[in-house]
Amino acid sequence: MNRLSSTRPPADRASSTISLPLRLNAVREAIVSCAQCARLRTYCKRVAREKKRAHRLETYWGRPVPGFGDPEARVLLVGLAPAAHGANRTGRGFTGDGSGDFLMSALHRTGFADMPTSRHADDGLQLTEAYIVSAVRCAPPDNKPTPEEITRCLGHLGAEVDELPRVRVVVALGKIGFDAWLQFQRRRGLSLSPRPQFGHGVVAPMPDRDGIPQPVLVGCYHPSRQNTNTGKLTAEMMEGVFRNARKLAGLSPAPGRRA
Repeated sequence: MNRLSSTRPPADRASSTISLPLRLNAVREAIVSCAQCARLRTYCKRVAREKKRAHRLETYWGRPVPGFGDPEARVLLVGLAPAAHGANRTGRGFTGDGSGDFLMSALHRTGFADMPTSRHADDGLQLTEAYIVSAVRCAPPDNKPTPEEITRCLGHLGAEVDELPRVRVVVALGKIGFDAWLQFQRRRGLSLSPRPQFGHGVVAPMPDRDGIPQPVLVGCYHPSRQNTNTGKLTAEMMEGVFRNARKLAGLSPAPGRRA
């Protein structure tokens, strides 16, 4: 099964073709070179230039962040956007910050990831039956993309989804990811009435489009520090979502709880 795990330095990682089908790699390169949102590009470049004191000796990625994972995945994760000093630094979604480790620990316990942490893009992490994208591909100021920026990024979401033909379940990490997926489906002609409402653990079946079944949408609180530090999202809550996602995707149950 093909998986992505880049071992290239940040400056060259965008051109990596490691384990990626040709067309998915082309989508990746298009995302990395995107310059549609001037506000976001200016902010990401400034963060990459000024850096955080703890990472002052590192070379920041500073560009749009494409998805990563298993091209044969049956479960797609849709997050909010790269973190300024996380994915905007490392070049890989949910990598290099506490949110990434919290998420990856849950994916590890439920059989989607081969390790419980996500520290940097060449750490050897491999995902199985899971692929991770974000609604917005550039880090936004204050983690708040505008509606227009979300809309512009839907084209990238669609391009990646088109190259992930086995996806059966979409897990939206947070309300913005949830709403972005619904907006994407509406743009493709799907009629959604009544409109599904976001909630942790919510399962929203999608109607067929032109006779073709669409992935089931599952809501999950975002693993932000605000949610995890306050107990709004616990490890058990997130693990439960991904165990259910395995079931909905027709995958075998994950092994018992891992350390």
